[in-house]
Amino acid sequence: HFRLTDTGGKPVKDYSGGMRRRLDLAASMVLAPPVLFLDEPTTGLDPRSRNEVWDAVRALVGGGTTVLLTTQYLEEADQLADSISVIDTGKVIAEGTPEQLKARIGGDRIDIVARRADELGNAAAAVARIGAADPVVDEDTRQVSVQVRDRATALTDIVRALDLAGITAQDIALRRPTLDEVFLHLTATERSAPAPADAGHKPKPEVVKA
Repeated sequence: HFRLTDTGGKPVKDYSGGMRRRLDLAASMVLAPPVLFLDEPTTGLDPRSRNEVWDAVRALVGGGTTVLLTTQYLEEADQLADSISVIDTGKVIAEGTPEQLKARIGGDRIDIVARRADELGNAAAAVARIGAADPVVDEDTRQVSVQVRDRATALTDIVRALDLAGITAQDIALRRPTLDEVFLHLTATERSAPAPADAGHKPKPEVVKA
């Protein structure tokens, strides 16, 4: 799983950071324990190695092992977690499945990438009547994002509205909210609340999943 066969005769002190990470993980997975704790197991790994770790975790869970995993890489949580606890400033601020957490900030979204930056305003105006909330405009990516209720109908209506406005989109994508968006929404809500008088040092936020 971890592509360490060719380095078997090499002293561990000469391993790169990623190789040491893979060795630590391989050692912890030699046996299939009833419960396995993994603390940010893919930190420092390249995409191929990260996918290999994900496959190994899925295999362990499929064999009956309960995995408690901490990560700040939210795609990892989305890929692997049956249940997620979001922790910020040392306390749990949300819990649920990935889909339950995504539902907290609304349903599907449609992203429109305009061909030219000067079309963003007209594109946002064209889709505003169709969306379930005000469109969000990102000038750096030339993107307009709008939350919708009925995904199929809304997609058709938005394509028609853009055509009537004379706007040719470079790209249109229908997607679910990401856990990154969920995390930013949840932590922004928490941090906008008044801080307690004795608030001290705040640890970095992380996601805990099992």
